[in-house]
Amino acid sequence: MSLSDTLVPDDVQGIGVARAGARPQASVARSRILIYAMNYKPELIGCGRYTGEIGDHLRREGARVDVVTTPPHYPGWAARDGYRAGSYLKEERDGITIHRCPVGLSKQMKGFGRIWAPLSFALSSMPVVIWRILRDRPTHVFCVEPTLLAAPAAVLAAKCVGARTVLHVQDLEFDAAFAVGHVKGGLLKRAVVGFEKILLKGFDHVVTISEKMRSRLLEKGVPETKLAIVRNWVDTANIFPMPGANSFRAELGLAENDFVALYAGNIGVKQALGLVMDAAERLIDAPVTFVIAGDGPEKAALVARNLPNVKFLPLQPEARLNELLNLADVHVLPQLSGAADLVLPSKLGGILASGKPLVAMADADTEIGVFLAGEAILVPSGEVDGLARQLRAMATAPERETRAPSASRALKALSKANAMQLLNHFLSR
Repeated sequence: MSLSDTLVPDDVQGIGVARAGARPQASVARSRILIYAMNYKPELIGCGRYTGEIGDHLRREGARVDVVTTPPHYPGWAARDGYRAGSYLKEERDGITIHRCPVGLSKQMKGFGRIWAPLSFALSSMPVVIWRILRDRPTHVFCVEPTLLAAPAAVLAAKCVGARTVLHVQDLEFDAAFAVGHVKGGLLKRAVVGFEKILLKGFDHVVTISEKMRSRLLEKGVPETKLAIVRNWVDTANIFPMPGANSFRAELGLAENDFVALYAGNIGVKQALGLVMDAAERLIDAPVTFVIAGDGPEKAALVARNLPNVKFLPLQPEARLNELLNLADVHVLPQLSGAADLVLPSKLGGILASGKPLVAMADADTEIGVFLAGEAILVPSGEVDGLARQLRAMATAPERETRAPSASRALKALSKANAMQLLNHFLSR
């Protein structure tokens, strides 16, 4: 199947995320939708960003939207200023009522800490989500994975009031936890797999973000007629090429002709930024400056390596995101091999929309490799020497490479407008 095809139930077959043509004429006006998610706006990256944009879209379409979530904490795994991780809070944002529930956070999100964060949210939010569903009787309950641990209460309460349930799978969190070693144990794994299969079957619709995740969900017993793919999108009205001087270069002490290899996003175990640091070590004598922008539990370890050709920036506000992405002469996208075969990183859309070249560490037969074929330079997973060689060649080339986003077939597959129309379909039935 081509990347322009979106897999949807039989009654909307032929609708593509990337292509024009027949589209679902669905409206969510007057719907009452409860969003249940561990991450939500004002988080700037990851699941919180996308779920926040979904909430805003539904509100603009005329739906009543309520949200049960945590205090904003990602990617640093610490509550943002003005919020407390251990407190309940009700607030209004852009016409949406948000109920924030306590969550257990740790700077080192590994082992039990990795489990405790979603489990603590599931426990603290359970009475809130049950009460909101039973009292407000929403037409739809929209759950986001992660975290699936919180979903049982919402699914049961939704059945009591006749609400339709939709699960938006941004990450198969149990698979990921075992893959990167956060959680170990054969007995525990069997118990988790059984719990997951039972719960997935309870949703009316399941929406996910990649072909590989769809295949994995089919293996877990989700009927094909319930499954759809809506890839994480990018708004090209906000992210686009910006020629000319870049203020980040001045802030970092870089000249306009200094070659910058940029990574912008979460800094966690799954992102495998140690591979980028290893490449930087091999390129200390080369005209390449690495810039790592973002936050996360692995950032301190990267900074401690104290490489002279690596500079760090904090997570940037929305107003500066486009300029940050245009700082790059090349974007670098490292991934652990197992993760690269399951998801398309959410940062991919912004990278493509910036018009700057991309070097991605991914094998050709993985989800990322297939999606980016002809769109990016692919280096096999884990091949630090290959990454270093490619960056050295680009930095010493007579001319800097650019790309025209309008010509990118991959970028067209990440259309925000079409993604929102498809979500409307599942939330208007």
